Amino acid sequence: MLYYALVFLVVALIAGVLGFGGVAGASASIAQVLFFIFLVLFVVSLVMRVMRR
Repeated sequence: MLYYALVFLVVALIAGVLGFGGVAGASASIAQVLFFIFLVLFVVSLVMRVMRR
């Protein structure tokens, strides 16, 4: 999932440089959402690992 967040971030950067504002904004939003989902899942995984021990 982090891979997809990075892919959308790169697409947003390229679209922003080329002047496609709508595509850049949409890709940046998707990348941000995917990153936060990844972050939440990572924290949950860490908490579960600590509780398991």
